Amino acid sequence: MQRQQGFDHTRIEPRWQDAWDDADVFRVEDDATDPQYVLAMFPYTSGQLHMGHVRNYAITDAYARYQRLQGEDVLHPMGWDSFGLPAENAANERDTNPREWTERCIEQMRDQFESLGFGYDWEREVKTCDPDYYRWNQWMFSRFKDAGLVEQKASEVNWCPSCETVLADEQVEGDDERCWRCDTPVGERELDQWFFRITEYADELLDAIDDLDGWPTNVRDMQRNWIGRTEGAEIPFTIKTPEGDEDVTAFTTRLDTIHGATYFALAPDHPLAEAAAERDDDVAHFVDEVADPEGDEPQGVKTDLVAENPATGEDLPVYVADFVLSDVGTGALMAVPAHDERDHAFAQSHDIDITQVVAPADDAADEVDIDDAAYTEDGVLVNSGEYDGLSSAEAREALTEDLPGAKSAVQYQLRDWGVSRQRYWGTPIPIVHCDECGPVSVPDEDLPVELPEFVHTTGNPLDAAEEWKHTDCPECGGDAVRETDTMDTFVDSSWYFLRFIAPDMEDAPFDVERANDWMPVDEYVGGIEHAVMHLLYSRFVTKALADLDLLDHREPFHTLVTQGMVLGEDGAKMSKSKGNGVSPERIVEEYGADTARLFVLRAARPDKDFPWSEEGVRSSHEFLQRLYRLAEDVDLDATPSTDSPAAAYVSRETDATIAAAATHFDEMQFNLAAREIDELVTLLVRYRGRDDADPGVVARGVEAAVTMLAPIAPHVCEEAWTELAGEDSDFVATADWPAPESDVTDHERERTLVENTREDVRQIIDVAGIEDPTGIDVVVAPQWKHRALELAIDADDDVVGSVMRDEELRQQGSAAADFAKDLAAEHPGLSEALPPEREREALERATWLVEDEFGVPVQVLAAEEADDGVAKKARPGRPAIQVHED
Repeated sequence: MQRQQGFDHTRIEPRWQDAWDDADVFRVEDDATDPQYVLAMFPYTSGQLHMGHVRNYAITDAYARYQRLQGEDVLHPMGWDSFGLPAENAANERDTNPREWTERCIEQMRDQFESLGFGYDWEREVKTCDPDYYRWNQWMFSRFKDAGLVEQKASEVNWCPSCETVLADEQVEGDDERCWRCDTPVGERELDQWFFRITEYADELLDAIDDLDGWPTNVRDMQRNWIGRTEGAEIPFTIKTPEGDEDVTAFTTRLDTIHGATYFALAPDHPLAEAAAERDDDVAHFVDEVADPEGDEPQGVKTDLVAENPATGEDLPVYVADFVLSDVGTGALMAVPAHDERDHAFAQSHDIDITQVVAPADDAADEVDIDDAAYTEDGVLVNSGEYDGLSSAEAREALTEDLPGAKSAVQYQLRDWGVSRQRYWGTPIPIVHCDECGPVSVPDEDLPVELPEFVHTTGNPLDAAEEWKHTDCPECGGDAVRETDTMDTFVDSSWYFLRFIAPDMEDAPFDVERANDWMPVDEYVGGIEHAVMHLLYSRFVTKALADLDLLDHREPFHTLVTQGMVLGEDGAKMSKSKGNGVSPERIVEEYGADTARLFVLRAARPDKDFPWSEEGVRSSHEFLQRLYRLAEDVDLDATPSTDSPAAAYVSRETDATIAAAATHFDEMQFNLAAREIDELVTLLVRYRGRDDADPGVVARGVEAAVTMLAPIAPHVCEEAWTELAGEDSDFVATADWPAPESDVTDHERERTLVENTREDVRQIIDVAGIEDPTGIDVVVAPQWKHRALELAIDADDDVVGSVMRDEELRQQGSAAADFAKDLAAEHPGLSEALPPEREREALERATWLVEDEFGVPVQVLAAEEADDGVAKKARPGRPAIQVHED
C-alpha cells in the first residue's frame, strides 16, 4: 500500500543528530592508521553562521561522509579561531569581557553546526583562547627563538589607528592600503616588535610551491608573487656628500644597462635622504609633504649629492624619489631611463638625459625611439664600451665579474612576519624584560602565561595590567616586566590542524608519532582570502617544526579547495547594507538542514560562485521528498530480475550512477554527483509506474540512491534507510558504498547513444508533422561501417584511401566510398562508437523509454533486417530512424 507521506524535517533532523552523537558515529580512534584527514578552515567565533559558512562546512562534511562509506577511517574535527580584536571590541561595547563573549558565541555556533547535521568528532574540539591551547603557542615561540627564528627589532610597522594595533603586510589590503579587518586607512609607526623570521624559509617556501599539485593554480601564483624572489646584482655606488664619500649599494636586475644610468635615486626615508632634508628645505618639504609612493606619477627632488657611476666614472645627480621604497631592494637604485618605463617618465619630467645602451638583437633597431618610450627588453649592448655587441645576459654576467664590489644577489618581496599586537585578546608573548638580562624567555614549566582580567582601556590593555606585568626575571630573580604585546592570531591558526590529532595532550603540542602518520591534511577547504596569510604561515610553521625534528613532513595540506561565494539573488556579494543576505536559520527552519546542504552543494562546483535561488531551494526540497516517498513504498523482500529489457536498462543505469557518482565525489564535484542521483531517482519513479516494473530492481536502485545521497542529505537518507532496512538497521552513515553489478566502462557512450536516438525520433516526428505514429524502427549500422570508422579514426590525412584500401570495404563499392568521404569531412573530430552488437543491446534495453513517450511499439533492427533506403542512413553511434504512420 502506498503511503506517500513524505518526511517532516523538524522531527527527523534532531532525531538523527542525537542518534549519531549517542553512537559516536564520527569519532576516530587514536590508534587509527593514516585516516583520511578532512578539514575546513575553522571559523572565527563571530556568533552567527552565514550561507558561506554553510557551504564551506557542507563541502567537507559531504566528503568526509563519502570517505566513511568507502570504508575509510576519517578525521573530521572542528574548533574555534577564538582570539582576536572583534571579540575585544564587542566586550568593550557590551561592558563584558572577551572570554564570556567568545564562549557565548562558541555555544551559539556549535548549536548551529549541530542543527545542520555536520558530522564532527567533537571530542577533538579545540579553542585557541583556552590556556591549554595557547600554552603551546608560547612553547613554540620559545623553541623558534632558541632556533634563531624569532627576533625583536625596531621597525616601521603598519598601524591601524582604529584597531590601535600593528598589522602584518599581508593584513594591509588594496592600493589605498586599508586594514583587512575594519577597512580603516593604515599608517606607519616605529615600534619595537617581535618577528618570526619567515624570510629564512623564503627559498624553500617558493621552490616547494611547484610540488603542491593538489593546490589551485591561482593560490600557488599568489604565494609566488607574495614571496617575490628577484634575481639580479648588487653594485656599490660612491655617493659624494658634504661630509665625505659614502658607498651605497644598489640592487638591479638589469646590470647590463649600467652604462645608461643618468641619475641615482634614494627612498625618502633613506639615511642620506634624511640628512639631505636637514640641509635643504626643498628636500625636507618633498619628504614630509609631497612624497606619495602610491601616486600615479613618479615624483622627486634633486639633492646636493653626487653619485659616481662605477662603470663609467661619470658623476650622476642624486634625487630623492617616491617611487624608491626602503623595503624593496636596498632603498637606492641606479636609474636608466632608456630602459625602464618609470625611470623614463621621471627623466622626462625632470629634464634628465636619456642614453640608449641596449638595442634589439634583430633588425628592429631602427624602430626604437628611446626619447618616446623606454626599450625594456633584453637585446644587444651599444654605447657600452668594451661590452658592445654582447647580449644582455652575457653582459650581466661579465659586468658582475668585472665591476668592483658587484656580486650576484637575490631580493625578496617577502618580509619577516611581525607577530606583535598591542591588544588584550590574544596569546601573551612569553618574554620578560629585565634591565640586567635583557629579554628572557619564560621557562616551559611556567607556561602558559595566562591573560590577566580584562582591562577596559585605550591603547595596549596589558600595559595597564600593573599587577600582572610586574614579575621576577627567570634568570637573575630581579625585578622584570612582562612583554605586554600579544601574538598575531594567525599564530593560533598556523598549527591548529596538528592539535586536533591529540587535543588533550599535556606534555607536548601534538603527538609526534601520530602526526607523522596522520598528516598532512588530505583535503583542506577554505577561502582564497587566506592565500598569503594563513596558508603561507602554516607552511612556514610546518617547515620550522620539521627542522625541530617534530615532524617528518614539510607541507601541512596535500589538497586545497578554495570555495566560491554564495551570492545574493541579485548576483552581488551578500551583505547587510544591500539587504540581500539569507539567514541559514530561516532555511533550516522552513525547509530543513538537508535542503540547505543539497542546494549549496548542487548549485555549482565548490570553487565557483553562485547566486542564491529560492526556486533552487524549493526544487532541492521537492527532490528529497520525492526520494523519501520512493523509499517508503519499496518491496524490501523482492529479488531483482533483469529479464525484461526495461529492467535491464534501469539496472545498468543504477550501476552507471554508482560509478559516476563515486568519481564525482572523489573529485569533490558534488553538483555532478547530485545530478546523477537526481536523474536516477527520476528514472526509478518513471519505471516504478510501469505494470511490468520489477520490484527488486526498484528496491536496489532506491537503496543505491539513498546511500549515495547520504553524504549530502544525511537526515533524510537515514530516515529513508530505516524505511528500506528496518528500524533495527545500522546507520546509512556507516554503510558501504554500493557496488556496480555490471561493467559500465563504456556506459557514457550508451547514454549518449540512447539520448541522441530519442532526440532524433522527436525531431523526425516534429519536422514531419506526424500526429499519429503507429510504430518506430531503429536501425543500427552494419558491421562494415564500424570497420570503416575504425580505419578513419586511425588515419592521418588520407581517410578515403585508408578506408578504400581495405579489401572487405572495397566490396561495398560506392556505398563505402561515399561513407569514407563523409568520414573524411568530419576527420579528425571522429569519435569511437560501441561495437554493433553492444549498440543494438543498449538500444533494445531503452526501447521502453521511447514506447512510453510516444505510445507506440519500437523495434531495433540490424541493417540487413530493414528497408535498404532506411538502413543506408544508419551510422555507428547514430542509428537510422523510421517512423510508421497510417
